[in-house]
Amino acid sequence: MTLRSILIHPDPRLKKVADPVTDFSEDLRRVAEDMLETMYAAPGIGLAGPQIGLMKRLIVLDCVKDREAPPRPLVMANPEITWASEERRGYEEGCLSIPEQYAEVTRPAEVTVRWQDVTGAVQEEEFSGLWATCVQHEIDHLNGKLFIDYLTPLKRQLITRKMEKLKRERARDGIRPEPRDEL
Repeated sequence: MTLRSILIHPDPRLKKVADPVTDFSEDLRRVAEDMLETMYAAPGIGLAGPQIGLMKRLIVLDCVKDREAPPRPLVMANPEITWASEERRGYEEGCLSIPEQYAEVTRPAEVTVRWQDVTGAVQEEEFSGLWATCVQHEIDHLNGKLFIDYLTPLKRQLITRKMEKLKRERARDGIRPEPRDEL
């Protein structure tokens, strides 16, 4: 397994719609393992392909917060929301591509998601609470949408400026991500 570099906003790849996953080979399993390892190391609870420069409809998530509970890593290829509740819930979201920035985002409280696992088999599950928020956030990434797109233009601009400054500082310090599109 390999830790992958995570793209930092603003990066044009984060605003593009990802392509469907069509190859369910060992390469997909390897990339999914890398994504999970990268997500856990960050640390985070979700990661989408575009965040590592992989422009495929692939997400990983694990929203188990209880350290005593076993982890529940999920890998979803081509996820789609098939149902969303009318009830909405606000949650203070963050993003590995927008480090140390958080904002309240309101989304459907429950969703049903259909996806393919790493073998290509179709799965479906209903999610609520943090799991519902996370899966919607990650699917947004596949559609070129970031959580800051739900904010006012002024707040979005302020966060974008902070990220531009962070990227300049990292470049100056020689920290340069090299995400690659594999699969």
